[in-house]
Amino acid sequence: MIDTLTQLAQGFAIALTPVNLMWCFIGVFVGTAIGVLPGIGPALAIALLLPLTYKVDATAAFILFAGIYYGAMYGGSTTSILLNTPGESATIVTAMEGNKMAKKGRAGAALATAAIGSFVAGTIGTLGITFIAEPVVNLALKFGPADYFSLMILSFVTVSAVLGSSAVRGLTSLALGIFLGLIGIDLQTGQPRFWFGVTELSDGINVIVVAVGLFAIGETLYLAAQKKSDTPPEVIEIKDSIFMSREDWARSWKPWLRGSALGFPIGAMPAGGAEIPTFLSYFIEKKLSTKPEEFGHGAIEGVAGPEAANNASAAGVLVPMLALGLPTSATAAIMLSAFQSYGITPGPLLFTQQPQLVWGLIASLYIGNVMLLILNLPLIALWVKMLKIPEPLLYGGILMFATIGTYGISQSVVDLILLYIIGGLGFLMRRFDFPTAPVIIGMILGPLAEQNFRQAMTISQGDISVLVTRPLSLSLLLLSALALLGPQIWRLMRGRRVA
Repeated sequence: MIDTLTQLAQGFAIALTPVNLMWCFIGVFVGTAIGVLPGIGPALAIALLLPLTYKVDATAAFILFAGIYYGAMYGGSTTSILLNTPGESATIVTAMEGNKMAKKGRAGAALATAAIGSFVAGTIGTLGITFIAEPVVNLALKFGPADYFSLMILSFVTVSAVLGSSAVRGLTSLALGIFLGLIGIDLQTGQPRFWFGVTELSDGINVIVVAVGLFAIGETLYLAAQKKSDTPPEVIEIKDSIFMSREDWARSWKPWLRGSALGFPIGAMPAGGAEIPTFLSYFIEKKLSTKPEEFGHGAIEGVAGPEAANNASAAGVLVPMLALGLPTSATAAIMLSAFQSYGITPGPLLFTQQPQLVWGLIASLYIGNVMLLILNLPLIALWVKMLKIPEPLLYGGILMFATIGTYGISQSVVDLILLYIIGGLGFLMRRFDFPTAPVIIGMILGPLAEQNFRQAMTISQGDISVLVTRPLSLSLLLLSALALLGPQIWRLMRGRRVA
């Protein structure tokens, strides 16, 4: 406990330097702006900035990315409330109640409870990262190669087969990512693999090229191809005060705490995500409310609880990413690719090898939360104006920055060709509902899983039963099987009951 507080104090000393404060401010400002724009989430924003921050100090870059991540969680509520357009699936519930409040002339109160709830949840979530990450690290340090391989199998299954709409599509995306990760020289044998005689591919494909291609190029092409309405959506004007009344405070503070308590642990789970805690929070608040008849017509608890759950789950996602090196969301996968681009491997050793980066990043989350609370409500008029940016200009700007930034990393025409090939593939994946996050996860974790499997086989002298004789490895494999087969078995059982 004392050691954690000492490390956190050192982290604040790093985060409070003028340069890092500047990056934190830029991150939360850009993140909020990105969150406000419909359809553009933190994963796309971070992917777009990866090439542009290639030569920035690693600590400053991750403070920037974390600021964008938290800021986008804040900004999404503005679009949901004023435009009734959820930027991500996690803000659907906010749109349900928040937009109804706005139509009743209570947009200011809805935005205020969302902003303060986000601050409360973000702070509670960051406290969770501070005090839970190190115990998780201490547990992970006891893992052997076989245990790590099984943990990665669990990560593959939960992110690919459970979170998507189809297990087959998710696993197909994962297989593509593993294939891309295996291109280049095999480090153990020195033999080139899947390089097709192209010299530039002998060193492998840069993960930044794949991340930008899928999330910036592919996502932008997909959004631009969507059929647009002839009449632009109406942005509701804020007619009331952005300060909450005494009754609003009384009805919001408990949902903030309950939403935070739901969001953080579920977000930290391998198959957690933000959708489950936000919907759970909504139904719990409806059950506990003294005015349940308002739900569906603009209940403030229906904004406060889910927004807190959404932001707390965003903090929870950072625990497995930093402590275990396992991404559980698309944004975490992009951040993991950023670590790899700096030659840093997230996981248990990160806390001992890069303590300045880790604790500076955690401290910046506290600072970013305060900045967001100060920025969010006073600048609401600016965020509303951003909703009126013409979409062709927005999409054209994203494509231009993605192209220039990627070319700036290596000055390679081959990388540019790969960028747009992968971008076209990303567009087709979005068009046919194939999840893109498993591609990045497979590309990063695939070679690590292979390395740990080989080490396990070397230690056991080729005895594959080591994967099931070690209790921890066996437990993780059983969890993987349950995650993969459980939903299918449940559907069969329900089908028989109905029959």
